[in-house]
Amino acid sequence: MNILHKLLLAVPASALLLPLAVRANDAHHPQAVAAAAAPAADMTDAEVRKIDIDTAKITLKHGEIKNLDMPAMTMVFVVKDKGLLGTLKAGDKVKFKAVNEGGKFTVTEIMAAP
Repeated sequence: MNILHKLLLAVPASALLLPLAVRANDAHHPQAVAAAAAPAADMTDAEVRKIDIDTAKITLKHGEIKNLDMPAMTMVFVVKDKGLLGTLKAGDKVKFKAVNEGGKFTVTEIMAAP
């Protein structure tokens, strides 16, 4: 293989590695740290009131859900993945994310609150 062929193969390979190097470097910048923390800040505080694993539903007494423009209340949510309910029980304090999927308020992420 001549030098031109080697160069033509090396350039695309190095282009694939560049985004990884840039991302690794960004970890040292405050903006990158703030962006990484932003998803956790989007989560809503709640208390589990009831869980129905068979129907994949959870009743939460929650604070304001900003992305849904919803005030604090107690309501039933569908859970996108039943596996999210595995370790939860009534009375647990949690943080969660929910979306409106075709008129159904659906929990997409949920975790025990620290």
